[in-house]
Amino acid sequence: MDYSTFRQIADSWGLLYLFVLFIAVIIFTFRPGSKKVAEDVSMIPLKEDDKDV
Repeated sequence: MDYSTFRQIADSWGLLYLFVLFIAVIIFTFRPGSKKVAEDVSMIPLKEDDKDV
């Protein structure tokens, strides 16, 4: 497989793969029931640790 063949495959199928991945991430993020999970994850940096440093 030479460079130009690999480049043609990457241009067409790579773009399709990244577009499908982008749509999947958007659907996963805005699915019903994900608001509670997103709020819990966003509060992780603000939680106090019980460990003594």
